[in-house]
Amino acid sequence: MKKLNKVASLFATATLAMAAGSAFAQAKSVDNWTSGFGLPWKAGAADLCWRDAFWTPATAHPSCDGAPKAAPAPAPAPAPAPAPAPAPAPAPAPVAPPPPAPAPVAPPAPVSEKVTFAADAFYDVGKSVLKPDAKAKLDDLVSKTSGVNLEVIIAVGHTDSDGSPAANQKLSVARAESVKSYLVSKGIEANRVYTEGKGEASPVADNKTKEGKAKNRRVEIEVVGTRTRR
Repeated sequence: MKKLNKVASLFATATLAMAAGSAFAQAKSVDNWTSGFGLPWKAGAADLCWRDAFWTPATAHPSCDGAPKAAPAPAPAPAPAPAPAPAPAPAPAPVAPPPPAPAPVAPPAPVSEKVTFAADAFYDVGKSVLKPDAKAKLDDLVSKTSGVNLEVIIAVGHTDSDGSPAANQKLSVARAESVKSYLVSKGIEANRVYTEGKGEASPVADNKTKEGKAKNRRVEIEVVGTRTRR
């Protein structure tokens, strides 16, 4: 009976020991010696830990030597290269400056020429018929108008103070008209020639002297027009 009890006691002891070992094995997570707080005992260096007889790299404390290290995280993929900057728009072609404006055309130069002829060289005393010498002078005047854009010719007759004013006025008009008739016969348009008689009203010298009277007996002819500048 005593022997049976002893065997039963040994069996119970073995069972308790096995249960304790199983519980210990389940509680132990690593095969490095650890403190009551679960911290590994280290031997001076930062990651050198004390190991028990069952240590393997798989059961090493993560902070100790020999523990498998997690594979390093893969390097981040390089950022994509920035899109190339758009090519700058081509510069607009230079615009040729407009050609310079042509020089303004010079306006025609006005022409005004006034000539005075002595009546004694043009007419006999008291007459209005042109002498040959008077016609020659008028021919020269007409030739000078060939380069002129003629506007008007004005013929004005004058007398001295001898005779009545009415007679002198009539004579001065007749002499101016004789000049017009001759100019028209030489090709001058009739509507371009104007005549006027002033009698003795516009003397240029003293009618009390012979010389003064000779100067007052005259025909004034004025040519007005334009000539293009060159």
